[in-house]
Amino acid sequence: MEERTLRLITLMRVPGFGGSRLTRLVRAEGVDELFREPRRFVDQIGEDAVSSLETGSARRDAEAVADRATRLGQTILALGSAEYPASLAAIYDPPPVVFMRGAMSESRRRVAVVGARGATPSGRSIARDLACGLARHGIEVVSGLARGIDGSAHEGALLGGGSTLAVLGSSVDIIYPGEHKDLAARIEAGRGAVISELAPGTPPQPSQFPSRNRIIVGLSEAVIVVEAGSRSGASITARLALDEGRDVLAVPGRPGDPLAYGPNALIRDGAVLIRGLQDVLEHLKLEAAPSPGLSSPPDKILQQLKDSSVKSIDQLAVDTGLAPPDLMARLSELELLGRIERLPGTLFRSASPA
Repeated sequence: MEERTLRLITLMRVPGFGGSRLTRLVRAEGVDELFREPRRFVDQIGEDAVSSLETGSARRDAEAVADRATRLGQTILALGSAEYPASLAAIYDPPPVVFMRGAMSESRRRVAVVGARGATPSGRSIARDLACGLARHGIEVVSGLARGIDGSAHEGALLGGGSTLAVLGSSVDIIYPGEHKDLAARIEAGRGAVISELAPGTPPQPSQFPSRNRIIVGLSEAVIVVEAGSRSGASITARLALDEGRDVLAVPGRPGDPLAYGPNALIRDGAVLIRGLQDVLEHLKLEAAPSPGLSSPPDKILQQLKDSSVKSIDQLAVDTGLAPPDLMARLSELELLGRIERLPGTLFRSASPA
């Protein structure tokens, strides 16, 4: 392991030293100077920090962290190295080191898809389809591996044959939530990566998730929000993106719906309203790839709405045989794709001859 990487891990293990203070030191190229003469920095970092450097206790701790990461098959990326993502290094407070399992390519463009953990079937379907479409256009999808929208975004990217990055609020050897262990394994196997700034053996803690969100932002050129409450993690992520000058796009929802509050508020404050994948592609200045075709459930709906037929949700449920949650999810999918139109009174019709 490079000496510089080990020194950054050492400083992360120093009592009371880290975060933005360490980032400023790295950017000022003062790390080597600090290790040569730690006593000179006592006024800035404190006696405990200087003592841990002089006695070597922080160094021994860092070596143990690095050894454990290596045994667990983790790669460590250090701020300032050629492998460290340039977009992440550009944020106000980038993590000094990142632990990773899997692979990450700097040649790919990246877009984050985030949203509520308690998402609706419709919201999960939208997130999955957007991520799938982005993956088919060569975009790497970034999210947080949480339940709901995050998990659906990762699934969609894999379904689209692309890669996806999962940023954790725990160390990469402790997958949270536990039911996403298989998903994490498939992400690693599918040319993507599971990423964290936390040392091996660090369990999830509530305080670690807001910090995790800045990494999601840092890895992405744009953030898409699908369903989010007023004070949700997804809304926090979007606000961080705005602060960092990254684009924020949001899928609007019905006024009064708690999960529509976040996206609608973001749109009110200047986020880009997106009706479907085509809007996202236009914003990213990408040409639409040929459609791989719709799955059979949407085809059932389109068949019922052919020849400009107008039908209610209740009638569509009878005619298609779809359960209400699945029907609503598919209707939202088709509406986002521009294949159907929603009319007053929860009526639907084909946007063009089916």
